[in-house]
Amino acid sequence: MFALGLMFSIAFHEAGHFWWARKFGMRVPQFMVGFGPTVYSRRRGETEYGVKAVPLGGYIRIVGMIPPAEEGESKRATRMRSFIAEVRGQALNDVRPSDRDRVFYKKPWWQRVIVMFAGPFHNLVLAVVFFTVVLTGFGIPEITTTIRTVPECVLPAGAATAGAEDPCSIPITPEGALCEPGAAGCALPVRSPAAEAGLRPEDTIVALDGEPVPQETDVGWEQVQEAIRVSADEPVVFTVERDGERLDLPVTPIENEVYLSEDGEQTRVVGYVGISPLQTEVRQSLTEVPGHFGDIVVRSVDRLLEIPERVPQLFRAAFLGEERDPLGPIGVVGVSRISGEVFAFEEFSATQKIGYFIQLLAGMNLVLFLFNLLPIYPLDGGHVAGALYEKARSVVARLRGRPDPGPFDIARLMPVAYAVAGLFIGLSLLLLVADIVNPVRLAG
Repeated sequence: MFALGLMFSIAFHEAGHFWWARKFGMRVPQFMVGFGPTVYSRRRGETEYGVKAVPLGGYIRIVGMIPPAEEGESKRATRMRSFIAEVRGQALNDVRPSDRDRVFYKKPWWQRVIVMFAGPFHNLVLAVVFFTVVLTGFGIPEITTTIRTVPECVLPAGAATAGAEDPCSIPITPEGALCEPGAAGCALPVRSPAAEAGLRPEDTIVALDGEPVPQETDVGWEQVQEAIRVSADEPVVFTVERDGERLDLPVTPIENEVYLSEDGEQTRVVGYVGISPLQTEVRQSLTEVPGHFGDIVVRSVDRLLEIPERVPQLFRAAFLGEERDPLGPIGVVGVSRISGEVFAFEEFSATQKIGYFIQLLAGMNLVLFLFNLLPIYPLDGGHVAGALYEKARSVVARLRGRPDPGPFDIARLMPVAYAVAGLFIGLSLLLLVADIVNPVRLAG
C-alpha cells in the first residue's frame, strides 16, 4: 500500500517537471518512475513512459540539460576536464539537429526555474492536500481528562519484571532486580497511589481539591499533571465522574525523581500517581490548517538539519547493536514497516489506520519537497540555483557594459553531483541496513 503511495508521489513529482517542460517546448524523450531495469514502458509521441524495478525515485530526461563548452575554455588536458568533457558529450548526444531551440539550456532562465521547481512544488501540493484531509477529516490526537490506564503497582525504571504478565505479584529489590522472598530488601512492588485510592480507567477527572478542571483537550490534563507534580506526599482530592455519578477520591502522590536534562546531571523530585490519559481525535477547522501546517514544516526542517549529527548513532544502531533512536532518520523500508504495523495494530480503528497512512504520505511528500529544494546539484534546487546565478551574472555583466556570458555551465558541477549522489547512496544503504536489522517500531 505504501509502495503504491510512494510511486504515485514520485510520478506526480515528475509530472510537474514534464508538464512545464512540454509547455515551454522542450523535448522530453523519457518519463520514468523508479530506477534500475525497466519493468514496463510504452512510447507515445516523442516520449517513452515507463516503470522501473526499484521504486526509490524517478526522472524525466530533457534534452540539452548541459550546454556546450564555453568559448575560451581551457583545452589543457586534466583528469577532471576529461571527465567533464565526457559527461558533456553524453548529454549533447541526445540533441538532434531538429531540436534547435527546444533544448533546455537555450530556454530563458525563468522557464528553467519553473520547470525544475514544478516537481518539488507538486510534492508540496500533495503534502498540503493530505495534511488538510488528515486535520479536517480525521483530526489530530489531543489529550482528555479521562483516565486510560491505572497500573496496579509502581515498578522501578528498568525493572526486570516490567514485561511479565503480572509484575505486581513478583518480588523485586528497590532497584528492580529479581530476588528471593524473605531476602533483605526483597518485597512485592507497592501499589500505585491511583489504584490505592480507587481510581479506574474511564474515570473523568472534573475537579481537584474542589477546583474545577477544564474539560478542554490538552488544557485540562496539563492542570492535572501540574497538581500531581507539586503535591508529593500531600493528599489531593480527585473528583471524578463515573457512570454518571461524581465521586471524591483522596489520592496521595508518592515522590518520584525525574531527570531535567538528557545527561542526567539535574534531577527533581515530583509527585507520581500512576495514571495515563485517554486521547481523542479532534477535527480542525480549515482556518486552523495553515497554523498546524506551518508547525509541521518547521519541525520537518529541524529534522532535516539534524540528519548529519544523527548519522553516527544510526551507524551504531545498524552495526553495533545500539538501541535505535526513534527520532532519527528513517528510510523507505522503515516507513513501509511502520505502515504495515499500523494496519496490523488491533487497538487502532479502521479510521485511525487510514488517517495515519495518509499522514505518512503527507510527511513523505513534505520531506521530498524540502529535500529536493536544497541548492545542491544534482537536486532540483541545484538546477534552480544555477539558473538564478546565470540571471544574476547576466545582470551584473549588463550593468558593467559587458556582453552576456551565456548559459551557466552546469557540467562543471558534475564532480559535486557525483559526490552528493555518493553520499545519498551511502545514507540510503545505511538506512536500509538499519531498517532491516534494527527497525524503529510503532510499539517500541
